[in-house]
Amino acid sequence: MPLDIATPTPGSGAVAPRARLRSDAPQQSLDGQWRFRVSPSLRSAPADWRSAETAGWGTVDVPGHWNLQGYGTPAYSNVQMPFPLDPPYPPDANPIGDHRFEFVASDAVLAHRRRLLRFDGIESAAEVWLNDTLLGTTRGSRLTHEFDVSTVLAQGVNRLAVRVAQFSDATYIENQDMWWLPGVFRSVTLLARPDGGIDDVFVRADYDARTGAGLLDAAVEVDGGGEARIVLPELGVDAPAGSALRLDGIEPWSAERPRLYDVEVRTAAETVRLRVGFRRVEVADAQLLVNGAPIMFRGVNRHEHHPEHGRVFDADVVRGELLLMKRHHINAIRTSHYPPHPDVLDLFDELGFWVILECDLEAHGFDRVGWRGVPSAEPAWRAAYLDRMQRTVHRDKNHASVLLWSLGNESYRGANLEAMARWTKDFDPTRLVHYEGDPASRYVDVHSRMYAPHDEIRELGEEGLRPAPVRATADELHRLSLPVIQCEFAHAMGTGPGGMQEYWDLFEQYPRLAGGFVWEWIEHGILAPDDGTGRRRMLYGGDFGEAVHDGTFVIDGLVDADRRPRPGLVHYAAVIAPVVVTVAADRRRVAVANRYDVLDLAHVALSWERVVDGERVDAGILTLPSCPPRSAVEVELPESARTAHPHAVSDVVTVTATTVADSPWAAPGHEVGAGQDVVRRARRAAAPAQAPASDHGVGPLELDLTTGRVTALGGLALSGPAVGVWRAPTDNDRDYGLEELDLPTMADRWHDAAIDRMVTRLVGIDADGGSVRVRTRTGTPIFDTAIDATATWTALEDGAVRLDIALEPNASWTGEWARLGLDFELPGAPRDVDLVGYGPVPSYPDLRAGARFGWWRIPAAELTVDHVRPQESGSRIDVSEATIRLRDGALRIRSLTTPFALTVSPHSRPALAAAAHDWELPDEDRTFVSIDLAQAGVGTATCGPGVLPRHRLFPRAAAISLTFEHLPL
Repeated sequence: MPLDIATPTPGSGAVAPRARLRSDAPQQSLDGQWRFRVSPSLRSAPADWRSAETAGWGTVDVPGHWNLQGYGTPAYSNVQMPFPLDPPYPPDANPIGDHRFEFVASDAVLAHRRRLLRFDGIESAAEVWLNDTLLGTTRGSRLTHEFDVSTVLAQGVNRLAVRVAQFSDATYIENQDMWWLPGVFRSVTLLARPDGGIDDVFVRADYDARTGAGLLDAAVEVDGGGEARIVLPELGVDAPAGSALRLDGIEPWSAERPRLYDVEVRTAAETVRLRVGFRRVEVADAQLLVNGAPIMFRGVNRHEHHPEHGRVFDADVVRGELLLMKRHHINAIRTSHYPPHPDVLDLFDELGFWVILECDLEAHGFDRVGWRGVPSAEPAWRAAYLDRMQRTVHRDKNHASVLLWSLGNESYRGANLEAMARWTKDFDPTRLVHYEGDPASRYVDVHSRMYAPHDEIRELGEEGLRPAPVRATADELHRLSLPVIQCEFAHAMGTGPGGMQEYWDLFEQYPRLAGGFVWEWIEHGILAPDDGTGRRRMLYGGDFGEAVHDGTFVIDGLVDADRRPRPGLVHYAAVIAPVVVTVAADRRRVAVANRYDVLDLAHVALSWERVVDGERVDAGILTLPSCPPRSAVEVELPESARTAHPHAVSDVVTVTATTVADSPWAAPGHEVGAGQDVVRRARRAAAPAQAPASDHGVGPLELDLTTGRVTALGGLALSGPAVGVWRAPTDNDRDYGLEELDLPTMADRWHDAAIDRMVTRLVGIDADGGSVRVRTRTGTPIFDTAIDATATWTALEDGAVRLDIALEPNASWTGEWARLGLDFELPGAPRDVDLVGYGPVPSYPDLRAGARFGWWRIPAAELTVDHVRPQESGSRIDVSEATIRLRDGALRIRSLTTPFALTVSPHSRPALAAAAHDWELPDEDRTFVSIDLAQAGVGTATCGPGVLPRHRLFPRAAAISLTFEHLPL
């Protein structure tokens, strides 16, 4: 019979799911190069695939995805399915990959009567044969399947044949916003199972915070029903399994102090080793508690992705990314939207993460038809849903890091989900159940939201402070008793995400709110073949010719596909920093708030420094008193922090909290919080020079008589200023904010208002003594909206020129602006920029937590962000002065009044807006400088709210005084 890939039932033939155990029983990896052949459809796939000669076949690496190894191409879609919604039937055009592998079983494995063949991941459905004997089929691409091969495995050469369908009935419930990547992509292992060995273990390691005692209870399944012993050498435990052991003086496990105990489960035939953490998770008074104390999820959603290998596990890469998370204060992970590779759970336990472990389930495609026919509500799919949940729970049930089991993602509602929850609660009452898709939260233990706007989150927090309504139903009372999390928020796509600080202020304000998980950790770019330039070119949906795709929506993450931090990660780290430092305006004291859930601040040192006009004038170490978790203290600053000290621009006191000990993720001195007090004054301009002005300029400044624009400054070619209110649309600008779904995207509104192609008319040039005044009107094509500018240029004695400019919009404006700025162009690409202001990371009005005031040098490669799809980036806010170095010299800009936002880019905004990929940007050999007097925020409209009202920019007048100076290199 051909492979059945159109059935709503689970896979067949596998043994009952069980825990992943580290055993001393022999095992043999079958990973390596397998023979491989792909057919375009099941009907065209040869029937003799198990026995045919494979000399003419190709090869693939297992684990691996065949369409990343030259057999077909990847495809990406998010919600929309790549074929008709016709469950359980996949399309006829459905690549079928035949895998063959011949091996000789090791003597160590053959020495045991019982043997298992384990597959840790096959996408999407497979039929498995060994020595021409059908072992069974698989469903659940990210779920382990084990087959009993005791009577099939032979001495000598064994022939393993695995037929894999790219699409199947399973695809309907595995639509998880990622690349479609078929293949045997996780390891294949042959396991010896000793007679009298340990078939399964479920360790419950409870902790009582009131007494400090742990309760160790291990349910052990032994082959033949024999006895097992539990051995915990550190605590002197050696006892029969099956009886609960009370252990005094336990150090509990937490994400901040991930204390693990080495436990052995022994029989005469086998020893299994586990690393056990004692902890208790519960809900009380609508708060999420671990070990009796509230916790806060400072989380991310984590997909498994590598730009060259897809979802194939690499231990070094994964450890590195988890250490990167820890360095940025991330303490929680939602495994979106499936269980990760089993070894990742060991890392979660070891390094310390609160984990929501998600079942391999998402039926989001049915959203496009109003959830009609969604399998969650279809009885025929119930066994498949339960099988997926059982395999999820059993595999990882011994991991302390797992606090919540998640039923899956975006699969609407239905009895099958409720059955999953009921089974999970019955089997494992020590953990909580999560699912966001049912807003009533009837069968879960947390009220989970996704991209809820700030006002809704505030209301959910307020609910926790009010008595329940008198007429509340039982379901309503249950929901009101639950803590609230955002399982997805702050969609990190492109320049953004804005609004994180406002979310976090709410999380900290209301006890019911237990934090959230940014969507998402990593961009899913696929590396393009080398084009000879050596540049790493990332591809997204549609780049492989897919008829159905979701474009760049797969390029969202706090790190890029190579795991390099995006600015959003730096800002998120500052938002969620575990230590909050506030320097009093009088500089007499510092308030230090400990936002750790478990740790006091004994591992933290507090230091301070005072910098005046870029020079450090004093520094020291502060004595930090005892500060328990979730408490605050005040620390005195020395007199020298506030004594009078003359300054031309800025006087800054910075207080920094750093670690004092080594950790797996950071050396001593790792920053965990910081605060500043910044005193600024406008720089005084030099006196006017005795230089006559004319229509052609003044002093070193040259003007174009026909346009009024600058053409040169002291021998430095310079063009501008042009008045601009548009930016190259960001990903967020191109999408619909949840609060404005009935309106066009902001990018479309800007285009419709024609602010992306404004035209300037010279009104007049008037020379008066030592100054020249240029009046212009910059207006939009099609409409009567315009901005009048009056710019007065004056030469100064120090060789600079002064610009006093006033911008006045006329009364016709109705829409919003991206910014209000002055744009200049210079020849040659920028080399670097020195600035006094907030940096070094780019920042915007609603994305600024990680920027700090200082004297920064920004190298050329860091001036803007190399987003896969080009867009506006690179702004630095509240800048007082900047020096831009170029091929022909340097341009120094100083503010004499208010600070400005500075963007320096080698790419023009039209070029950014037109390019589909960063590697398609032309080399313009120019430097584009924007001095913005006002800016709009960036928001998270790609998924979630757009720009908050306080960060929107409506037409307004503005004025600024600046100096410009050419500095020879």
